[in-house]
Amino acid sequence: MFRLDGKTALVTGASQGIGEAIARQLASRGAQVVVAARSKDKLDSLVSEIQSAGGAAFPLALDVSQPESLPERLSELPEGFAEIDVLVNNAGITADSLLARLKLEDWQRVLDTNLTGAFALTKQVIRGMMRRRWGRIISVSSVVGVMGNAGQANYAASKAGLIGFSKSVARELGGRNITVNVVAPGYIETAMTSELPEKSRTALSDGIVLKRFGVVDDIASSVVFLASEEAGYITGHVLNVSGGLYI
Repeated sequence: MFRLDGKTALVTGASQGIGEAIARQLASRGAQVVVAARSKDKLDSLVSEIQSAGGAAFPLALDVSQPESLPERLSELPEGFAEIDVLVNNAGITADSLLARLKLEDWQRVLDTNLTGAFALTKQVIRGMMRRRWGRIISVSSVVGVMGNAGQANYAASKAGLIGFSKSVARELGGRNITVNVVAPGYIETAMTSELPEKSRTALSDGIVLKRFGVVDDIASSVVFLASEEAGYITGHVLNVSGGLYI
């Protein structure tokens, strides 16, 4: 089940955390994986590890906040990796502040990366999917995009935007056998959350029905499912993977 043999996936923000876990799981299911991020050094290490495990991967230095650079970057893909079947829009940043102190440049920077970047990259890859009449577009949003969070107006707006964008594109592309879905994580164990004081972690966990943070593989497994043939009749859906933080 959930095999992706013969498919090529592109994962943004793949150099660490959730994106890295997604890339590893897609490769383990048989997909060729283009791992994309701004830092190529980390990507090279990930590619080596995937190849050592018997998978296929290619590193691509890519900054989704610079949409004008995307055509040139994608043209660098070798022939075997050039046709993208599965796109995972995972790249994202935060610049948290209460609204009264939120700077316009921090608002714009978060929107440019988290939302405009996903729009621009999706637009670049859909023509091939439409021609082949098969595709999977999966964007990593956040439960913050549906429930809001104080101090994250810019981040929440970008993640809510991904949901509206995905639902609209799902309606446009469904007739070409292309599904478009969203995964909305809650609090996940990452390098960033590991730096939280224990008191803060406990307070956050108390608000989660399952009483714990998720792990990156919880999100990666959800992406693998939505990328698979088994999820071929699911589109325009927001999969809440938050342990019950948002119900």
